[in-house]
Amino acid sequence: MITVLVAFKLPQPISLQQAKEIFLGTAPKYLDKPGLIRKYYFLNDGGTEAGGIYLWQSRQDAERVYTEEWKAFVRAKYGSDPSLTYLATPVVVDNLSHEIVAEK
Repeated sequence: MITVLVAFKLPQPISLQQAKEIFLGTAPKYLDKPGLIRKYYFLNDGGTEAGGIYLWQSRQDAERVYTEEWKAFVRAKYGSDPSLTYLATPVVVDNLSHEIVAEK
């Protein structure tokens, strides 16, 4: 498994409510996305940076999404280029399902 932290600066600060409305507009694109286990949207405290934290089954699954076309979409929608940080994720503790998931 791999976690990808995607972050981008916003052209002007937004409120949590504004972020929620924006994110709800893009969230359906990620339902049933091959290889995507979970996605968390985030907004920093000042409302000046936002992004997503994605848990993927593999790096290949993630890289199929983070194309130049996807980066152009983010740039057009939010006004800046996204940064991507890939993090190996060998173990996940899931308290909702009450399980520990380890990379195979």
